[in-house]
Amino acid sequence: VKHYYNIHSHKHISHTYICILFHKKTKTDAEIKQWCVANKEAPDDVLQAALESACQHGGADCSKIKPNNPCFLPNTIKDHASFVFNIYYQNYKHKGGFCYFNRAAMITDRDP
Repeated sequence: VKHYYNIHSHKHISHTYICILFHKKTKTDAEIKQWCVANKEAPDDVLQAALESACQHGGADCSKIKPNNPCFLPNTIKDHASFVFNIYYQNYKHKGGFCYFNRAAMITDRDP
C-alpha cells in the first residue's frame, strides 16, 4: 500500500483508498438478469419431486400453476417446474437461495 501526503489537510491518503474511489462500477443484479429453469436433462420424476419440495417446504408460491390460474398452461412438468424454480430463486437468491433442486434446475440468462 502506497501512501500519499495530502497538502491541504496534512493527512496521508492510502493508495488502496484511491483505487477504490476510481474503481469502475460493475453491473448489478438488476443489470445482469438470470432465471432459474428446469434442467432439460432432468427426468420428469426428479422435476416433480423438486417441484413438490419447492412448493411444500421451499416457500415458493405455487398457486399460479394450479388449474384455472395464469401460469397453468402450458400444462407440462418442465414448464411448471421452471416457473416454481424461478419464483423461488428470484425471491431467495439475495438471501443465499440457490438454483439447484437436486440437479433438476439450472441458471440461464435467456428470458424463458
